[in-house]
Amino acid sequence: MTATQGGDGTLSLGQVITRSDLVAESLRAAILAGRLRPGQTLVERQLATMLGVSKTPVREALIGLTSSGLVVMSRNLGAVVRSLSADEVRKIYELRLLLEPWAVGRAAERNGPGNRHAARGALEDAEAAAAVDDQVGFNLANRRFHRELYLNADNDLVTGQLDRMQDLIALALQVAEVWRGGVRPFGSVEHTEHREILEAVEAGDPARAEALTHQHVVHAASALELDRGDVPTPTPGTPR
Repeated sequence: MTATQGGDGTLSLGQVITRSDLVAESLRAAILAGRLRPGQTLVERQLATMLGVSKTPVREALIGLTSSGLVVMSRNLGAVVRSLSADEVRKIYELRLLLEPWAVGRAAERNGPGNRHAARGALEDAEAAAAVDDQVGFNLANRRFHRELYLNADNDLVTGQLDRMQDLIALALQVAEVWRGGVRPFGSVEHTEHREILEAVEAGDPARAEALTHQHVVHAASALELDRGDVPTPTPGTPR
C-alpha cells in the first residue's frame, strides 16, 4: 500500500506504508483528538484488540510515536501518552516563535500579491466547525491552516521541525483544557488573527505576514497560560 502525508500531517495515497504505520496513524489521531488523554497508559493487548491487529504492529507503532514525542516510556507503566509540563509547553512555543513567523513571511514572499492561498480553505473549514461546536474538526482545520501557510517557505528543515511541533502543540491544547477546567483556550480572536495573516500572505506582504504571525504565536502562548506560576510567556522580539 502507498500513501503520502496530507495537509494535516495524516497519511494519504502515494507513500509506501506498513501495518504499523496505519496503527501509528490511528493512535496518533486518537491522541490529537483527545480520545487518548495525556498521562493515559497505552496497553498493547488492549490496543491490538481494539484495532483488530496483533501486538507486534502496536509495539512498533508505539516506538514510532515515542520518537515523535507523543508517547513516553515509563519503567512502571510502559507506554504512556505524553503529559507536557508548563515548562515544556513554554519551550515548544519559544521554538515556534523562532521558526513559524519567518516561515510564513517567506511563504508570503513566494506567494506574491493577489493569489488565493490554499490556507483559505482550511480557514473556512475551521469557521464551519466552530459554527457547529465541532472542537475536533476545529482543531484539525486550524492545524491544517498553519501548515498550509508555512509549507511554502521552501525550507524542508524548518517545515519538518514545524510539522513535529504541531503534534506537541495539540497536546499543549489538551493541557490548557485541564488548566482551564475544560474551557476552550481559543476563539474569535484567533479567527481574526488568522484572517489578518492570510490577507497579508495573499497580498504578498512578507513583513506584515511575519509580524502578524509573531503576534499570533505570542497571543497563543498567553492563551495557554504559560505565565502560570513561575513560567513566563515568550517575549516578543522585533519582527523584520
